[in-house]
Amino acid sequence: MARDPDTIQAEIERARDALAVTIDQLAVRANPKRLVEQGKRTVNATLADPKVKYSLIGVGALVVVLVVRRLFR
Repeated sequence: MARDPDTIQAEIERARDALAVTIDQLAVRANPKRLVEQGKRTVNATLADPKVKYSLIGVGALVVVLVVRRLFR
């Protein structure tokens, strides 16, 4: 069954509009500045976790003790 050319044209325009919206969304998601900011937020949130924060402090203190001990041997 043959379709009306006006119907085909309307479908093409709807598909074009949908594709434009999708491309705009992908451009926003792949924006390097946005990705960097998201990474910073993730790292800050992880470091704010008491388990991680105190574990890093403990490891840092251990490294300092070992370095000082090694220097005075």
